[in-house]
Amino acid sequence: MDHTAVAERFIAERFPRATIAVIAGSTARGDRTATSDIDLLLIGEGLFDGSAQSEASTHAFGGEIFEVFAYTPEGFREWAERGIQGHRPVIVHMLVDGIAIREDDRLDELRAHWSAVLAEGPRLSTAEALHRRYVITDVLDDYRDATDALELRVLSSVLFERTAELMLLTAGRWIGAGKWLPRRLRALSADRAEALSGPFIAGDHAAFAERVEDELRRAGGRVQAGHVR
Repeated sequence: MDHTAVAERFIAERFPRATIAVIAGSTARGDRTATSDIDLLLIGEGLFDGSAQSEASTHAFGGEIFEVFAYTPEGFREWAERGIQGHRPVIVHMLVDGIAIREDDRLDELRAHWSAVLAEGPRLSTAEALHRRYVITDVLDDYRDATDALELRVLSSVLFERTAELMLLTAGRWIGAGKWLPRRLRALSADRAEALSGPFIAGDHAAFAERVEDELRRAGGRVQAGHVR
């Protein structure tokens, strides 16, 4: 299937006032699977009726599922800045890394600006870094004390996610959700990713706790008494 052609038809029918349209995700990268949808970023001054500035919606069209992220220029700037502040700029990556199939004279300027922002990496404040280390310290102690199988499974998942995020952020790397967290972690360091994920996957609780402790020390160590949040 020509996914660009079906996307163009979808935009013409459902979002005809979009002046920028970018295909992102697995369709843009060329690594679609049987269940892949088409991620589509749309920007346009007159994209919505009324005062709306953004919409995230899912559509069925032409035998495909479209995940649409649609914004006015002001709405895109607002949500892009939120993503930057949260260290997970999904729509910024869509804009910069995706394939443009509809563009106006602002696209190059937008891509240049947000590419520079991405290149700077996330800014982790001292207060946030301390709080992230505090959370990991607290959950790690609970994990080491846990005996219930379900509690262990839940706590290990929380620890993996929080530790991976800390590893990325202290290295000046953007974080990700779902499948993107391990992908970004492996891009940071395949060896450190394997050291953390190996015992996590194997259910080796003692070894996993030690790997978390190692990464906590690398980031500055445990945080408990005296922490104000």
